[in-house]
Parts: sequence; structure tokens; C-alpha cells
Amino acid sequence: MRRLIKITTSFFYLGHSPIMPGTLGSLAGLLIYFVVKDKFPIYAFTIIFLFLLGILFSTEAEKIYKRKDAQMIVIDEACGMMLSLFLVPYNLWIMIAGFVLFRTFDILKPPPAKRIEKFSGSFGVMFDDIIAAIYTNFILQIACRIFHI
Repeated sequence: MRRLIKITTSFFYLGHSPIMPGTLGSLAGLLIYFVVKDKFPIYAFTIIFLFLLGILFSTEAEKIYKRKDAQMIVIDEACGMMLSLFLVPYNLWIMIAGFVLFRTFDILKPPPAKRIEKFSGSFGVMFDDIIAAIYTNFILQIACRIFHI
């Protein structure tokens, strides 16, 4: 079971990268987005599935890694990246903007993400990234309407 938790929460060990594991997790989410973007039911299901896996396994992953929100846990970044682009038109520049915005919000942790990150277990691990994704999606939705994309 430990191995399954590590594989899942590190997103197939991307989180074990010595360089920018969160960014790699976000890129993995972007890759999945690219594959499922035109298949709405699969896209929506994938976001929900990743979120539920993160909720189910992140608390145990923190125990395995002996750290709160260990950098090896990147399923939250993959899920957040996909949510960032949810119901946003497909466009290369929007993908790039979404990636940059999501990573920025994930790193800076604007309110209430910083406070939520302090919660223990899965809630703290997953929801700060969900908040970053909501901020990102909101900005992208507005930009798409302003620029008629």
C-alpha cells in the first residue's frame, strides 16, 4: 500500500525530482489536459478523480514522507493545473498563461490559501492548490471574455 500511495501522490515519482517537483507535477497536469481537453466528460472526471485520490492518499503520504505537505506530493499540482484550465477555450497562449498564473498563485499562496495550507492532512495539501486553480481560472475566464477568445 505504501508504494501505491507514493506512486499516486508523487504522480509516478515526478515529485521525487530534485529540481522543481511542483512544476513537474503541474506540467503533468498540463499534459493530461492536452490529451483530454476535447472530451468534456473525461476531462471533468479526471479532475474529480485526481482530487479524490489526493484526498484519500495525501494524509498517509505525509506520514510516509514524515513531512507536512512534502514536496514529493504533487498530485495536488496536477489536479490544480487541470482545474485552472477548466471550461477555458483551448489556446496555446491561454495554456501558457494558465501555467504561469497557477504556479505563481501556488507559490505565493494568496488568501485564504496560506491559511488553508496550514491545515493538517489531505485538506491542507489539496485545497491550497484548488484555491490557486480557482484564482487562475477566474482570471483566464475574464481574459477570454475581454479578448473574445
